Amino acid sequence: MCAQAGSLAPMQGVALGRPDPVIDPRRDASLVSVVVPVFEEEALIEQLCARTAAALAGVAWELVLVDDGSRDRTPELLQRLARDESRIGVVTLSRNFGHQMALTAGLDHAAGDVVVTMDADLQDPPEVIPALLDRWRAGADVVYAVREQRAGETRMKLLTAGWFYRLFRRVTRIELASEAADFRLLDRRALDALGSLRERNRFLRGMSVWVGFTQATVPYRREPRLAGRSKYTTRRMVRFAFDALFSFSNLPLQLATVLGFVCAGLAILGLPLAGVARLAGILAHGMGTVLFVVLLLGGIQLITVGIIGEYVGRIYDEVKGRPLYVVARRSNVTEPSRRAMTSAEERSTEEDRVSV
Repeated sequence: MCAQAGSLAPMQGVALGRPDPVIDPRRDASLVSVVVPVFEEEALIEQLCARTAAALAGVAWELVLVDDGSRDRTPELLQRLARDESRIGVVTLSRNFGHQMALTAGLDHAAGDVVVTMDADLQDPPEVIPALLDRWRAGADVVYAVREQRAGETRMKLLTAGWFYRLFRRVTRIELASEAADFRLLDRRALDALGSLRERNRFLRGMSVWVGFTQATVPYRREPRLAGRSKYTTRRMVRFAFDALFSFSNLPLQLATVLGFVCAGLAILGLPLAGVARLAGILAHGMGTVLFVVLLLGGIQLITVGIIGEYVGRIYDEVKGRPLYVVARRSNVTEPSRRAMTSAEERSTEEDRVSV
């Protein structure tokens, strides 16, 4: 099915021109994993499979599709694809856990030396994956696909996205590229480091930068969505932005402290002035001024408590110790714990062979 559909799939997106990287012949992946979280993408899932298979022709690959609680025909199509092609693995979550959790589930189940993550809407074109692999072969451990053109995006979305990335870099001191999303390549070393971070409020774009290693970018032209609609509502995007900022910085707490000192300083400065005005008989009587001051201070206190509550709520989520996701079904993929045991046994066998 993938091969047949692949011959009909248009080449939607391309990496924009830049000098070819110098390839290190010693860097050759025995398996490339492509991880895609999927939520109600019945109109695109077969085309995604076909174009990914075509883009990775000549390379050993696996496609790990994570069904994040879809309620349309997506689960049925995923199981059929897995039956028809053994290189397509499906991880079905027990409910909708959210994009970042589904992406984490896919990363946990990926077996490749190199792992590529992308979205299922085909705005991240699979045809860019070979360019990411070339940058990896040239020595980079983490390669971001950076959007230099974003067709189909509203002016407001582009403007607010630019504001967010500038604010994130300033607040967190993490150099996250302005147009880098979840389309990236991770070397196994970087992926293992990322996998060791099990925090619940996940911003994988920032976490991928935080782990370090050699990082590079590949520019590409992002296409408009071919079918369906975006699952990221304005409310979800705002919440995502808050998770990113609160997960990587305690600056909001510091700002609350500064705000408290400013209010206290104004009160201290205002006391002598109020006394002088009282003695001079020029103090204006009335409830308006008192009400204004009370509401102002009350609002500042509520804002401060709210900021503290955001951090306390995240601490509460962490100490509960619940798993990041729950898997209902696996097809053509190995449970991460079993794969780790198998890898350890293989390493032990190889060490014994060397010692002999």
